[in-house]
Amino acid sequence: MHRAEEFLSVEGVTKGYRSGERRLEVLSACDLQVAAGERIAIIGQSGVGKSTLLHLLAGLDRPDSGSIRFRGRELDLLSEPDLAVFRGRHVGLVFQFYHLLPEFSALENIMMPALIGGVVDGAYERAAGLLTDVGLADRADHFPSELSGGERQRVAIARALIREPELILADEPTGNLDLENGRRILEIFFQLNERLGNAMILVTHNPELVADFDRVMMMESGGRLREQTSGVNR
Repeated sequence: MHRAEEFLSVEGVTKGYRSGERRLEVLSACDLQVAAGERIAIIGQSGVGKSTLLHLLAGLDRPDSGSIRFRGRELDLLSEPDLAVFRGRHVGLVFQFYHLLPEFSALENIMMPALIGGVVDGAYERAAGLLTDVGLADRADHFPSELSGGERQRVAIARALIREPELILADEPTGNLDLENGRRILEIFFQLNERLGNAMILVTHNPELVADFDRVMMMESGGRLREQTSGVNR
């Protein structure tokens, strides 16, 4: 099991949203420490703040209070352009809904983050290699409408890894899949985690999918995280 130097720290984070005249507190005093290369699963009921936490970790939203530090850098102090650079260089995002661009092939979808980030050299080769990693080398020229749900999710995983991010944030990536395909998706995550050494935080509502994670955290009301069980040692 990875126990490298801690590189992601969440301390006392709160986040709420205004709904009419009411304010809904989603996270209150949320704490989490993550080591480089560590695999963490977060489970919990709908509405407790799991997705909100991932959005904050990715710099897609800002906390109301508390701190989120990545390798010692306070994310809340970064400008919006700097947050975009942070996401592009360090974070890979995988969502329940694949968000593939319908007019581009599987290979082109995977290449897109690299091209947008100006990393053109080698993008084709890396994308082709990732397609092989996720078992879709023969589907490179297929469009999303020509792929199954599981295949589209594998393309989304490959896309998230094109720039070899240090942190993978996956929000219910198996939510639209049956249990067997969900397990296959996790196997791909784990194989790439072993090869690339990236940390992974995965949100799921399915406790049957979390046995092989380094840590499993239960998110309770208010966004508090409690370690529920340990995964297997690797």
